[in-house]
Amino acid sequence: MNPFNRWGLGCLFSVTACASALAVEPLSQGQSVHASVAQAQPPSWSLTLKAGDLVQGKVAGDVSLRLLTAQGYPLRLLIDGADMSRDFMFIADKDGQYLLRVEPLVTRPQAEFSLTLNQVLPLSLQQRSQAPLLSPTLRQLAEQLKQGGSTQAFWKEREQQGTPLVEAIADSPNERLVTFLWRGAQHNVRVFGSPSGGHDALQRLGDSDVWYATYRVPSSARLSYQLAPDVPEAGDRRTLLATSQRDPLNPHRFGNHKYEPNLTRSILELPDAPPQPWLQKRAHVAPGMVARESLSSRILGNTRDVYVYRPAGWKDAGDDQGLLVLFDAHAYMRQVPTPTILDNLIADGLIPPTAALIIANPSDETRPVELPPNPEFARFMAEELMPWAKRQGLNADAAHTVVAGSSYGGLASAWLGLKHPELFGNVLSLSGSFWWSPPNTEDQWLTRQYVTSPRLPLRFYLQAGLFEDKSGSAGAGILDSNRQLRNVLQAKGYPVDHVEYASGHDYLQWRGSLACGLISLIGTSQDTPKACVPVALK
Repeated sequence: MNPFNRWGLGCLFSVTACASALAVEPLSQGQSVHASVAQAQPPSWSLTLKAGDLVQGKVAGDVSLRLLTAQGYPLRLLIDGADMSRDFMFIADKDGQYLLRVEPLVTRPQAEFSLTLNQVLPLSLQQRSQAPLLSPTLRQLAEQLKQGGSTQAFWKEREQQGTPLVEAIADSPNERLVTFLWRGAQHNVRVFGSPSGGHDALQRLGDSDVWYATYRVPSSARLSYQLAPDVPEAGDRRTLLATSQRDPLNPHRFGNHKYEPNLTRSILELPDAPPQPWLQKRAHVAPGMVARESLSSRILGNTRDVYVYRPAGWKDAGDDQGLLVLFDAHAYMRQVPTPTILDNLIADGLIPPTAALIIANPSDETRPVELPPNPEFARFMAEELMPWAKRQGLNADAAHTVVAGSSYGGLASAWLGLKHPELFGNVLSLSGSFWWSPPNTEDQWLTRQYVTSPRLPLRFYLQAGLFEDKSGSAGAGILDSNRQLRNVLQAKGYPVDHVEYASGHDYLQWRGSLACGLISLIGTSQDTPKACVPVALK
């Protein structure tokens, strides 16, 4: 028997076949069902819903729960059995039949469970009331305004203390209330980069000049954000760019355009956010050399810049040396100070002398074509880039070579490890886009390739943010798909360091995680630095 079928992975990546093989029973409001996932096919139940129905329920047991169309196409993962939460909620996007499918965990292949459908609330009965004020400071301000007071003292205090407003939670010391604020918009305000992972609307406090959005987040949260006042109603979410800017009352900024509010983001770092100690240049550390080279590709028919970093004292040959191959030079030579990070890690003795190839995209249009699994791009990397690098004196064996990137770059790194483990023995993925699949195929294509491939001589460092699992109406999000890949890799016996931070899809976090990933994969010490230990999230 294929072991992945025994663990349920075969059904996970052959959705339609599994759904059609089952006799599906209907599930109604208030009903509970009890079953086991020991059978060959995961059990499913059907729901008949109207557009806008709000569905709420609960699962007891170590299983996952997925929402599918009536034809068995996956819409979203409602419960990841590896998490603590067992409550689920979703809104039907159209009239019709849906499926709820219970799926086994790799570590609990025969778990028993119960599934309860607590509520199906029609759109006509859903109350549209303003959310309650979570912030004690805003509740106090609301009372003052009712008594005829003004917001002047409130804003003066914000100017002195800065924003966002951060408040302790009495019964939860590992969390904080974070309130984003804007003064004086006419129509609306949105926060870009919120802890929800979306572009959330701020609410107005009565008819005052205070606009706010409050979130309950771990005390280790780190994120960058912008605020967009009076966003035009016409158009799509890209119209946020028409007014988005850094928070004028937050002095902490992230980006390369110090004096350009619209091109700079504001920083929120709560007290327990892990430190990022390798970002600043040090007077006593000899800097490496960086040269910008141009590399033309016959295979791809284009030309790109490659930034070549050699650490101080680099030798063109050495068994103890490392090599980093990193995508998206536009970010990793600017928002993320990669050469400085390498200088400091080497000086601290945390990694061996390590050179780097920091690869640019020829254009914005080529990035989404080349970085998602692309056989021609893999050929370019193996047949053109790496031989060219060797001629430049940049060479390391596969066990000391790291291929790395974020988002599509993380996806590309895992793809290249699969295609060319003889060149890239270490995969460093920061919020990798493992939800991706070719058109008209089921999501998480690359994960399915790892399911069916033999185990290869690879090591993995996978990092994802707790604030980036908003997958929309279909398929898995970043956090969910990273966990799925982790499960598959661990089941295959790969060494995997998988970490999650209270962060989003954000270079502010990735600049720290890049360093931690290198330490994990090619580090010279068995001890993990404090900066690379995620705070326990309860």
